[in-house]
Amino acid sequence: MPIMRAMVLDRPGTPLVMRERPLPVAGAGEVLIEVKACGVCRTDLHVVDGELTHPKLLVVPGHEIVGRVAAIGAGVGGFSIGERVGVPWLGATCGVCPYCRSDAENLCDAPVFTGYTRDGGYATHTVADARYCFALGEHGDDAEIAPWLCAGLIGWRSYRMAGEGKAGKDMTLGIYGFGAAAHILAQVASWQGRRVFAFTRKGDAAAQEFARSLGAVWAGASDELPPEPLDAAIIFAPVGALVPAALKAVKKGGRVVCGGIHMSDIPSFPYALLWEERHILSVANLTRTDAREFLEIAPKAGVSCAVTRYPLARANEALSDLRDGRLQGAAVLVP
Repeated sequence: MPIMRAMVLDRPGTPLVMRERPLPVAGAGEVLIEVKACGVCRTDLHVVDGELTHPKLLVVPGHEIVGRVAAIGAGVGGFSIGERVGVPWLGATCGVCPYCRSDAENLCDAPVFTGYTRDGGYATHTVADARYCFALGEHGDDAEIAPWLCAGLIGWRSYRMAGEGKAGKDMTLGIYGFGAAAHILAQVASWQGRRVFAFTRKGDAAAQEFARSLGAVWAGASDELPPEPLDAAIIFAPVGALVPAALKAVKKGGRVVCGGIHMSDIPSFPYALLWEERHILSVANLTRTDAREFLEIAPKAGVSCAVTRYPLARANEALSDLRDGRLQGAAVLVP
């Protein structure tokens, strides 16, 4: 019987364990994918650490998957054996709830999430719903493209919700937390002529220099005010205390977008920070339209991901490095 290898979460709060499993079979509407690279996302950390409750157990995490189609299930069209594809966080939707029927499938009442409620890409193989896979073409390195499948997509959706382009070329955009999503988005926004202001942990000179190298016009600590008011701010760091800090930094009518799936509690703050028609928004998941838009624009913008590669067996080390802030850019598992 053919087998695969996977890093499995037996119970939240415990390390992943390498296991051998029978090679899965692609069912109707599905494709079997040989994984070539899988990004390590902060959402994976929230699943493993138990901050996102009720995962499928035993679950294989990972939702920034780049791989090759190894088998095609009944009823699947549009893909061929050996084709390179990407698999994101949104693994399937019901298609019939009010949100799905109103172009808001990211808010589906009965969604399936890759690496959370169905097995993901911390493995040599995975099965995915073909409707939620994306052709990636042959340009670019597998590991460097993997972060596009979540960090890139969530960054793009956050950017759009922040009012991408509403202030034209003069748009000032603050990004709090300069990790995987931020380092991708900074390149896109700078390419479009926006002025990016990067906020990092206090004293993190390396991250600030990294941000400037990717087009940021200013980089400083998260407790600093930028040299000029911002049109919008996006918070990728899972730190609720950054919400009032960002509100203080945006101008009248400005937006603060919380781009993570999990965040610590937001502390109380004076109403004056919200007044003058400032907005606070959250981003929930993504849509296939987000994916198509971003996957089209990223190559045009010349997006290049800084990645640290780890073999599959070192997934716990990669998660630990992400948890402790030892990464610049993104971590990627290469089976």
